[in-house]
Amino acid sequence: MNYQKFRNALFELACFTPNQVFARQPGFDKNNIGRWVKKGMLIKLRNGHYCFPEYLAEPNFALYIANRIYRPSYISLHSALSFYGIIPEAVVQITSVATLKTAGFVNQFGTYAYKTIKPDMMFGYDQKPFLKGRTLLIAQPEKALLDLLYLYPFYNTKKELEALRLDDDFMKDTLNVEILRNYTAKFSSQALGKRVELLLNIYGL
Repeated sequence: MNYQKFRNALFELACFTPNQVFARQPGFDKNNIGRWVKKGMLIKLRNGHYCFPEYLAEPNFALYIANRIYRPSYISLHSALSFYGIIPEAVVQITSVATLKTAGFVNQFGTYAYKTIKPDMMFGYDQKPFLKGRTLLIAQPEKALLDLLYLYPFYNTKKELEALRLDDDFMKDTLNVEILRNYTAKFSSQALGKRVELLLNIYGL
C-alpha cells in the first residue's frame, strides 16, 4: 500500500492506530508509518496514535485528539472552563480527567494533561457534535468546576477562589446551582462540599 492509498483508506478516521490500519490491510508494513512520520506525511500524537497533518488546520481538532489518545477521558478543568468562557485566560495546555493514571503528552497539536479520578466520578460530561458526525466529550460547566475544586484542593479560601476570576454573568445567571449541589453529593467529600459552598457564597448564591 503506497502513501496515497493509505491516506485514502485512513483519512476519514482522523485519528487512528496501527491496529485500524492492519484491519484494512493485513499485510501492511508497519515501518511505513515511521518513515511517513519522519517525512512529515503523518503526525505522531503519542505511541500508537497518529493523524494526518491536514488536520492541523481544523478548528478545535486539538480538543478532539484529547479524547482519542487517552481513554476513557473527557475534557475538563481549566480547558472546559475556558471553552465555555467562564475563565478569562487562554489555556496553555488541554486538561482532561481520566480513570487511568495521571499522564501527559506533547505533540504538534499542543500539550495534553490528564488527571485521575475514580470511575464513579466519571459523569457530568456531554457529547458535543464535532467534525463530520464525530463527538467531543467535554465536562458540563458545573462538573468542570467540581473537578477543579476536587483535584486542586488549594482552592479552599476566598482569596484563592476569587483568583480564578470566574465570569460574574455565568456564575449569577447561568450556573445551575441545583446540578452543582447534586453532583457535589456524588463525590461524598465534605471538604469538597465546603469549597463549593464557599464559592457559592462569594457570588451570593
